[in-house]
Amino acid sequence: MINTNQIARIALITLLIIGCVFVLHAFMAAMLFAAVLCMFSWPLYHRIWLQLGKRDALAAVIMTLFLLLALILPMAYLAVHLTDSATLLLNEARLLLQSLPSHAPPWVVRIPVIGTQLADAWQSALVSNEALMRMTHQYAVPLRSYLLRAVQLVMSGFMQLLLAVFIAFFFYRDGARMAHAVKVMVRRLGGALGEEMLQLSCMTAKGVMLGIFGTALAQTTVALFGFWFAGAPMPLLLAMATFFLSVVTVGPPLVWGGAALWLFSHGEPGWAIFLGFYGLLVISSVDNVIKPILISHSSHLPMLLVVLGVLGGALAFGFIGIFLGPTLLAVGLTLVSHWVALQNKHADDVDIASS
Repeated sequence: MINTNQIARIALITLLIIGCVFVLHAFMAAMLFAAVLCMFSWPLYHRIWLQLGKRDALAAVIMTLFLLLALILPMAYLAVHLTDSATLLLNEARLLLQSLPSHAPPWVVRIPVIGTQLADAWQSALVSNEALMRMTHQYAVPLRSYLLRAVQLVMSGFMQLLLAVFIAFFFYRDGARMAHAVKVMVRRLGGALGEEMLQLSCMTAKGVMLGIFGTALAQTTVALFGFWFAGAPMPLLLAMATFFLSVVTVGPPLVWGGAALWLFSHGEPGWAIFLGFYGLLVISSVDNVIKPILISHSSHLPMLLVVLGVLGGALAFGFIGIFLGPTLLAVGLTLVSHWVALQNKHADDVDIASS
């Protein structure tokens, strides 16, 4: 006999869950990022909470202000100056093209297969001013469009970070009660295995965030000194770009490599060579030295999953997905690996008992 009342209750609960997900869908990325930030920085919050006499709201306000200083101010600086630097970059590229010699250097001709064609295109473009302007316009339009999308992404990320910091205040203030409710729910649904998986997820998320932000901060510090010492333009802006691109291994070389090329094109070959070696031996080496120390072996992600996490996270969640994507993939990979290990152990125990 079908219990219509039970079916109606299940249908209403399902519709309620779907409605809540639909309402919160636009804020899901900010909520997830705020939750990861709070888990990562909870020991600091707990210490402040104890120093302030266990006052939840005041400790949450102080942590929120700390997040504003640590995340929002650098992001605001990057967003404000990115448009001006993009215009400067286009002007520099145009001046560089116009200052090139009319004949291609010998090393261009010696390039296998395409060297002759490149030399002919070089000479025809630079001898004819009309051809040069046409080529400049041809590449300037897509480059300008790409830089505009980058500016829009940064501005969108700035708003997402503001929202995440706002949500983090409530997670700090009510975090203990929320954590207790989540533990009770997981214990009811998954038992001891569910609690173990929850604890493993939290540890993995903390380890990945520590590795990401610790490495980014270390690379930013050494990069800022290198850009300033070598005389690169806008060293603080380049350092901020290094911070947000440090998630991917090829990110920082794009910044210090571009700065070295700028120095070389402006008649500073010595400083360009210095910055190239400094970037290779110091800035990029930080990723190989600091990250293995900060991030645990269990939460280490293969390079392919790091790249997929960054790109997929950016497509799914916007700018903060650059940090959120690798974290979610690390948690998922750790949970799957742990579950497979448990199943193999259970199968081995069954085989031993049957034999």
